[in-house]
Amino acid sequence: MSGPLSHIKVLDLSRVLAAPWAAQNLADLGADVIKVERPQKGDDSRAYAPPYLKDANGKETRESAYFCAANRGKKSITINISKPEGQALVRELAKQSDVLVENYKVGDLARYGLGYDDLKKDNPGLIYCSVTGFGQTGPDKDRPGYDFMAQGMGGLMSITGERDELPGGGPQRVGVPIIDLTTGMYATIAICAAIANRAVTGKGQWIDVALLDSCVAFLANQAMNYFATGESPRPLGNAHPNIVPYQTFKTADGALILACGNDNLFNKFCEAAGCTHLSKDARFSTNGERVTNRDEITRLLNEIFLQRPTKAWVKLLDEAGVANGPINTIEKVFEEPQVQARGLKFELPHAVAGTVPLIASPMRFSGTPIKHEVPPPALGQHTDEILRGVLNKSDADIAKLKSTGIV
Repeated sequence: MSGPLSHIKVLDLSRVLAAPWAAQNLADLGADVIKVERPQKGDDSRAYAPPYLKDANGKETRESAYFCAANRGKKSITINISKPEGQALVRELAKQSDVLVENYKVGDLARYGLGYDDLKKDNPGLIYCSVTGFGQTGPDKDRPGYDFMAQGMGGLMSITGERDELPGGGPQRVGVPIIDLTTGMYATIAICAAIANRAVTGKGQWIDVALLDSCVAFLANQAMNYFATGESPRPLGNAHPNIVPYQTFKTADGALILACGNDNLFNKFCEAAGCTHLSKDARFSTNGERVTNRDEITRLLNEIFLQRPTKAWVKLLDEAGVANGPINTIEKVFEEPQVQARGLKFELPHAVAGTVPLIASPMRFSGTPIKHEVPPPALGQHTDEILRGVLNKSDADIAKLKSTGIV
């Protein structure tokens, strides 16, 4: 394996998205990741379908596309952790691991003797990352948590979507499970920091990451807007609360994003679009004034953008050095020359589907490049390999574990 974490072994006891996303990041970074799944059913997200992958003949398999989004780079072993023999296998794996990632309810793994305090006795250097809906403390710690709930409770839905008074207004969730993904990213950062700290102290630690915490932290400038004014921000559709113009505009044949992040870019836009009178108007000459007079400048720019088709605007604004872009469907994303040049879509062999298309990690390293070599696993695909090669089990041991339903 290559990558900056090629010396790290990870035990992934997680399901669905937030924690598996963190474990996948670690796999992308070169870590050796073993994913423990339930016999027969596996990760819950294996049932999040359709759509399923298709084989070389176009026939639908039973491998869910959802599962494949968060589990590349991992090896799958099935273990029944409700049985003492299964718990013993997990303890053996944890003893050899640098990192353990889990997203069980608070206290669930401790009931099986697999909590942090249990496992650190045999492996004091273990970095144990728990991902939950609400964290290990507080009045809501025992509640189940999902991305949708976190987006609502954490305030994100209240600032997402069209303005309340316009058609289609009202709270909206983001089009991907953004808080699951963000929580996974925070967990990844925390794990990498703990690995760096262990290199100095020799000690592992327990990491507590929660969906609600991540959503509140993710409010960023909108939370600061509230702190500064005492007023809760409201949804603005595709407009920005602190920058104008930084939004979508309808063109003669579609729509375009205009992102004038400073006054210089607004001036450049006005020169390219033939409306320098706007940049000279005291109501619009600075970003602060444009925010104050948002409705009027937006009305005037709407009239201007309707005069040309999208491609003409893109060409004109690109030549002027003004940030802009089309609004792509996901199909169009993978037709973008820049996306293709960066190799963001690639394929790997798959045990069931033949091949599986995937999205590459966006992390690029000059000295320890990421190499995607291990596809999302079929359920239990590596059970025998791990039992033999990692835990040194004999054929007789494996046969007994299978006959008793432990693996």
